[in-house]
Amino acid sequence: MLADIRQRYPISCHGVGLSLGSAEGLDPSHLRRLKDLFSWVKPALLSEHLSWSVIDGAYLNDLLPLPYTEETLRIVSANVARAQDTFGQRLLIENPSSYLSFAASTMPEWDFLAQLVKATGCGLLLDVNNIYVSASNNAFDAHEYLAHVDMTAVGEIHLAGHSIEDEGEARVLVDTHSTYVCDSVWALYRAAVVRRGPVPTLIEWDMDIPAFEELQAEAARAQTIMDSLSNLARARVA
Repeated sequence: MLADIRQRYPISCHGVGLSLGSAEGLDPSHLRRLKDLFSWVKPALLSEHLSWSVIDGAYLNDLLPLPYTEETLRIVSANVARAQDTFGQRLLIENPSSYLSFAASTMPEWDFLAQLVKATGCGLLLDVNNIYVSASNNAFDAHEYLAHVDMTAVGEIHLAGHSIEDEGEARVLVDTHSTYVCDSVWALYRAAVVRRGPVPTLIEWDMDIPAFEELQAEAARAQTIMDSLSNLARARVA
């Protein structure tokens, strides 16, 4: 099926297990298997998360956060460079959803990503829902985050729905990919498209999946936003 699809459409390969934040480096056998896969698929885009998930050969079923420090930047940069050299293709690095902030961090996430792009030549996969979730959980402004992103580095955008967990006065947004994109995330998406222009966009929906027609409607909404803003930009130029 994948061979049939790749004859008709460009494929974007999105990873969850490379563990770019691992201090022990990347798993050589995992890299080789991915290289073989990508040599066959010939993906138009490759992407991974700014996170870690492997220690002592054990793969943890999560995308774990990193402190944003110079030491972490050196580790992630070395891992990204090795992956790109192995695959012979640029990686897009996705901003994660986060539920806490490290006291050890010395820079905001957008600055860390900007320095990573500069150091490795990688690109960015901008997950707009993750920005909104992280902003709510860690008390920063999502639109300020977006304003600091180097949009020329963005090669793909992700959208998704999230869940809200309340316990007493505590309120946490969880990146569950289980519902519709909320209005605030659509607003961030519009702001991103205004600055970046049309870019491949994926709506992630992994749980409680509705009828196909509802999924189509969400995708159509993203397409309408891209088309309308592109037409507006062309009209201003004319």
